Parts: sequence; structure tokens; C-alpha cells
Amino acid sequence: MGKKAASFNHPAALAAALDRGGLVLRSESETAMRVSAALLVAQIRQRASGRPGPRVITGRYRASWQSEVHAAGPVFVAQVGSTAPQARRLEYGFVGTDSLGRRYSQPPFPHVGPAMQQAGPVVTRLLGAAVERAL
Repeated sequence: MGKKAASFNHPAALAAALDRGGLVLRSESETAMRVSAALLVAQIRQRASGRPGPRVITGRYRASWQSEVHAAGPVFVAQVGSTAPQARRLEYGFVGTDSLGRRYSQPPFPHVGPAMQQAGPVVTRLLGAAVERAL
């Protein structure tokens, strides 16, 4: 916000400034998205460390949460997930018989949804700050 307003006397100067701003914005938004994804993974891991989330037995489930950020055209997309087969069951619970014939009545231990709600405002601030730095 402390940047001085620029004036342009030639369309080429304006185009060059917009190109530079676009490159800066792309870099800043990628960084913001990577930081946001890492923050979300940290929040999920923290919430998967005992009640009200799932209890820690070996720590492998917590460690299974990872993030990946990639470009999708002009934007960056963060994917956060777990390769652990129990992830969905722990988040949402499970009542019924599994594929091996075992009967379960497992309550949900939400840890992903609450982490996303907590991280949302921070992600918004990070992306907003990236836009301000680029402009």
C-alpha cells in the first residue's frame, strides 16, 4: 500500500509494467499457496494427535498427510491429502460391515474439516498480501 502511483506516457511502458507485475504476482501467489498448503498439513497433523481427533498409535497416520502444489493454467492449486486407508473412516466415522466381514460402529474424529476452517482466514490473508506485494 505504500507504493507510489506510477504514470505512463507510452502504452509500451504500461504493458511492460503489467508484464513485470504479472510475473511478480505469479511468483508471490505460488509462494503463498505453498505456505498455505504446508500450514494446512500442519493443522491436520496437530488435530490428528489425540481427542477430539484420532489418537496417535504409531504416528504413521499423521505422517501420511502431505501437500502438493502445481500450476493449473494461470493459477496454482494445492492438493492436501493422505495415502492412509483409514483417513476417510477416521474423519467421518463408519457404521457397518467392512469388506472382510467385520462389523464396526466407529464414531467420527473430525480433524481435516476443523483444520480447514481454522486455516481458511490465514490462507486468505496470505494470498491477499501476495497480491498487494505484486501490485
